[in-house]
Amino acid sequence: MKIVVATDSFKGSLSATEVCQAIKEGILRADPACQVETLPIADGGEGTLEAMKLSSGGEMISVPCVNPLGEKIRGKYLVLADGKTAVIEMAQAAGLCLIAREQQNPLYTTTYGVGEIILAALDSGYRKFIVCIGGSATVDAGIGMLQALGFRFLNKAGEEIASGGLAIANLRKIEVSGADKRLPECSFQVACDVDNLICGPRGAARVFAPQKGATPEMVEILEDNLRHFSEIVNSDLGIDISDVKGGGAAGGIGASLFAFLNAQLVSGVELVLDSMDFSTKLQGADLIITGEGQLDEQTAYGKVPMGVARRAKEKGLPVIALAGAIGTDYANLSPLGIDAAVSIVNRPMSLEEAMADAGLLLSQCSEAVIRLLKISLPCRRANSLPE
Repeated sequence: MKIVVATDSFKGSLSATEVCQAIKEGILRADPACQVETLPIADGGEGTLEAMKLSSGGEMISVPCVNPLGEKIRGKYLVLADGKTAVIEMAQAAGLCLIAREQQNPLYTTTYGVGEIILAALDSGYRKFIVCIGGSATVDAGIGMLQALGFRFLNKAGEEIASGGLAIANLRKIEVSGADKRLPECSFQVACDVDNLICGPRGAARVFAPQKGATPEMVEILEDNLRHFSEIVNSDLGIDISDVKGGGAAGGIGASLFAFLNAQLVSGVELVLDSMDFSTKLQGADLIITGEGQLDEQTAYGKVPMGVARRAKEKGLPVIALAGAIGTDYANLSPLGIDAAVSIVNRPMSLEEAMADAGLLLSQCSEAVIRLLKISLPCRRANSLPE
C-alpha cells in the first residue's frame, strides 16, 4: 500500500516536516511493508519557504529586518530555482512565532520588517515576487510594510503615524509619491490561506485578532480602525478594498498588497501544491493522510487539509486528516473531501502537554489508524466475495 502524507505544521509545536516524519514512523510500525511518501505542505504561513524549497529547490537568502516589535533580527527570503522569483514569507519578519505570548498585542505590532525584506530583494535585482501572508502577529493593514517601501501615512499634522493597529485611527492622508520607484516594474502574487474580507463579521479584527493577543475591547478598536483605513484608501487612491477576498488575511495586509502593489491574491495552498507538482505525486497512491493543528470551520477556507483533499478527490483517493483538536463543525468537511478526521489526543491533557508531546501523539495515532485499516481490508474483501 502506498500512502502519501501531506500535512501542514502544527503551529507552535512541530514543523510540517516533523509532522510528516512522526506520521510516517507510526505507519511503518503498523505495517513495515507500506510505501510512505512525505510531502510537507504550507498554505502561505510559517513554513512556506521551507516547503517550497524542499519541493522546488532554490536558495535561501538571509537579510536584516525588524520583528513585529521593531527589534532587529534576521529574516530570509527564497529565490526559486528559476533565478527570477523571490518568495517572501511574512512570518519571517512579522510572525506570531517571533514574539513571546505576553508580548502579543496587535495594537502595536508592525509589518515594517516585511517591507524591509522586499526592499532587500529589490536591491538584489528581483522583480517577480510571491508574498506569503499567513501566521502574522499584526493587524496594521500592512501599513508598516508600505512605510518601509516609501509610502507615507500622515496624521492631521502631516506627520507619519506610529506603528501598529491602534495608530490607524490617526490616519488622515496617504501619500504615494515617495514609494520606491522600482515597484511599478514588479509583479506580486500573494499566497493567501483565507478569503476573509478586511472588515465585518469575518474580517481581520473579529476573526483573527483574538489569536494575536487582542482582547474583546481591542477587537472593536481594530475593527473601527480597519474600516477607517479602508475609507481613506478609497478616498485617496480611488480603490475600494472592502470587498477584496483575502483582504482580511494577516491583519489586512492582503488588502494593502492588492491596492498599493497591484498584487494578485491566490490560494496559498494551491500555489504551493502547484509548485511541487502535487497531483503527479499522488499517482499510485492508495491513501492520503493530511492534517493541521486544529480542524475547524477555518479549514474549509483554503487551509492545507482542504487543498490536499481537493487534489486527492480529483483522483478518487480516500483522505484521513489528523489534528491536535477538532472543532464541533468538523463534519462539514466530509462533503468537501475529508473522509475521516481523527484527534491525536488520546487522554485528558492540557494544551501545553499536547503541544509538547505532539510528535509522539502523531506517531501513535497514525499507527492506530493503519492498524484499523488493516483490520477493515480483509473484512471488505470477504464481504465482496460471491456467495
